[in-house]
Amino acid sequence: MAKIKHNNFINTVNEVINNARRQNIVHLYAEDKKFSGRLIKINGKSLFHFGTTGYLGLEQDQRLKEAAIKAIENYGTQFPLSKTYISHPLYAELEEKITQMYNTPIIITKNSTLGHLAVIPSAVEDDDGVILDHQVHWSVQNAVQLVKSKGVKVEMIRHNNLEMLESKIRELSKTCNKIWYMADGVYSMFGDFAPVGDLMKLCKEYPKLHLYFDDVHGMSWIGKNGTGYVTSKLGTLPENCLLFGTLSKSFGAGGAVLACSNLKLRDKIKNFGGPLTFSAQLDPASVAAAIASADIHLSDEIYEMQKDLEVRIQHFNSLLMKSNLPLVDLNVSPVFFVGTGVPETGYNFVKRLFDEGFFVNLGLFPAVPVKNTGVRITISRHNQLREITALVEAMNYHYPKALEDTQTNLNRVRKLFKLPELKTKIDKIPTQDLILQHFNSITDVEKSLWNKHMANNSIFDWDGLAFMEKVFSNNQASENNWEFHYIIIKDKMGNPVLITFLTIALWKEDMLAPISVSTEIESKRRKDPYYMSNKVLSTGSLLSEGNHWFLNEEHPKREEAIQMLLTTMENIDNKSPVEMFVLRDFRMENTKLNDFLHKKGFIKIKMPDTAQIQNLNWINEPTFVNSLSSRSRKHFRKDIVPFLGKVEVKWKTKTCKHELDQIYQLYLNVKQNNLGLNTFAYPKNLFWAMNESDLWEFQCIYPKDNQEKLIGVMCCYNNNNTTFVPVLVGMDYEYVTKINSYRILLYQTIKRAGEQGYKNIDFGLTAAFEKRKLGATVFNTFAYVQAKDNFTMELIATLQN
Repeated sequence: MAKIKHNNFINTVNEVINNARRQNIVHLYAEDKKFSGRLIKINGKSLFHFGTTGYLGLEQDQRLKEAAIKAIENYGTQFPLSKTYISHPLYAELEEKITQMYNTPIIITKNSTLGHLAVIPSAVEDDDGVILDHQVHWSVQNAVQLVKSKGVKVEMIRHNNLEMLESKIRELSKTCNKIWYMADGVYSMFGDFAPVGDLMKLCKEYPKLHLYFDDVHGMSWIGKNGTGYVTSKLGTLPENCLLFGTLSKSFGAGGAVLACSNLKLRDKIKNFGGPLTFSAQLDPASVAAAIASADIHLSDEIYEMQKDLEVRIQHFNSLLMKSNLPLVDLNVSPVFFVGTGVPETGYNFVKRLFDEGFFVNLGLFPAVPVKNTGVRITISRHNQLREITALVEAMNYHYPKALEDTQTNLNRVRKLFKLPELKTKIDKIPTQDLILQHFNSITDVEKSLWNKHMANNSIFDWDGLAFMEKVFSNNQASENNWEFHYIIIKDKMGNPVLITFLTIALWKEDMLAPISVSTEIESKRRKDPYYMSNKVLSTGSLLSEGNHWFLNEEHPKREEAIQMLLTTMENIDNKSPVEMFVLRDFRMENTKLNDFLHKKGFIKIKMPDTAQIQNLNWINEPTFVNSLSSRSRKHFRKDIVPFLGKVEVKWKTKTCKHELDQIYQLYLNVKQNNLGLNTFAYPKNLFWAMNESDLWEFQCIYPKDNQEKLIGVMCCYNNNNTTFVPVLVGMDYEYVTKINSYRILLYQTIKRAGEQGYKNIDFGLTAAFEKRKLGATVFNTFAYVQAKDNFTMELIATLQN
């Protein structure tokens, strides 16, 4: 499926965060008059603080506070001048001490985000390549976009996948001077580590490989002089490695630090590193606090603090190991992630812990995949052992209740995080007061019931589905074999509450991506036709569009029916695994449905606009023209009427094999030239089946002066004698500009529908502008998507300009 377009991505994140904000979980305000580090007051209640990234508690160290106060008294609240000209008096001392800590030349930056923006464009040259771990911090990925815009090749690998990394290294080595692999030392959500030792082995095997680590979450609590996880594994920093640490978080002050053994590169970054030149420098208080912290890091006291924290981490780990809580990664970092699966369960669990007196963070999309929501717990030296014990007791008590409240169970959650399932089934989902029927063929479904609720829309009336089942089965190519599922949910009185059909099919992951992205990906598909493609379980099919479900919005059990559908989709996935669930194509905004699906782990994405002509009242051409807007009438007279005499139009329910071959080639012309909706090409037998069916007809157009040459075709379906559906178009592109053949095809389709007495025309997706000019109403459409991980979305983001 596609990367969500930028504005749509922002809107999606906005909806997700707003949903969490309405649950009173994010965008909170601390109300304390004075911080201790141990407690935090929210909504009038003091909670034990298990959400800090100040792992050593140095932000409350009296020595740092006194240094900051003294600096303000001596130098003011800030020194408003670029460091390029002059640094305030404390900077030199800080740089000297941090250099001593790392035993490597360093650069101080305002923060790590601005640091990456300064360093990456300076270090990565035009003939270099970049490989991103797909869980590397957003600030790194964002900075990489600056070098991508200069033409630097950017690739992405799955998290810590060394086999995939080596493959990308070999590929980039053919064209790149240096290859930068960018990763976190300690990952901020799950608390797991980069495989530093294995990466250094790869560097020896591939001399072009350089490493770029963001180790801000590894700072202080581990490593010599508290310089972090990466240095704890590397010892001396090699010249082919750039390392970011932080002076905030566990360091207790403010700012960030780049360690760089290559003096020439260090000078290049310092002399012109974007924000280093044009951003304000750290204020005197932050620098003074950092100096005080550096003194601690340079003393043996830092190791006492590290051991003190280690005792707490080990205590927490030992308690978790005795529980059934789904800890995503067992390690020795102070960051822990207990999976909840869908956001709804996470909301419930976090609120329960708040009520018990514990503040924890909720990991949400886009920081984690939407269905990998979970509680992120951090341990600091502020936390006492008895409070850690009490937290685990509270989690053990409330976690099963959160699962029960949200109609899920522990094994479902464990499966989402690829954790071993428990042998004992627990927390069974309560049975609902509804009856579900699940069929694998439309022939098992009552025709009158189906058509009453699902006909007159696209090609998924009963007969249309029987047609699709026949065509998309027993084919050689895997993309042309679809698995069909029909879901009918009724109440105990037999009244339908929800009706839909689902298909499992192979989708191109760039289906809705920008054309430039699909163009690049298609170049790779010349060697590997199934590159970046995956099975998707979706309402509807890849041949149909429109509202693919009937839902009784007034029924009191409607949400239970949707939940039953989602559970059925999970059961289907258990038997025929897929990478994504998709519910499509919605037109009307439904706030209740939107909130419900967000809580269940779906995010909303924009689909191509669709077009319809409703209440068609065709009598003759003048009647049609008068129904158009004044602008559309001008378009019709200028761009269509002059060309009508240049073509011969024939409507055929049957044609010969030779012409079917031509029709298929014209379809492929359009398919290859239209990457805006990038799908696999349909099989040739689809057109043969159309030719054999009484429900399909072909609009064929020929030049007047050569009626043997087919230059355009529109394949149209009769839905229940009510809706005319132009499903597929084929064109000879030489004639698109010469005689406006596409516009003629659209007009003749409208004319045919009117003459045959149809009430509606479903024009389908794409080319909405052209359809609007001929009187169609254009609708915005969207879908709800639930992916198993964010890798594809983030990979496609690296391909966008």
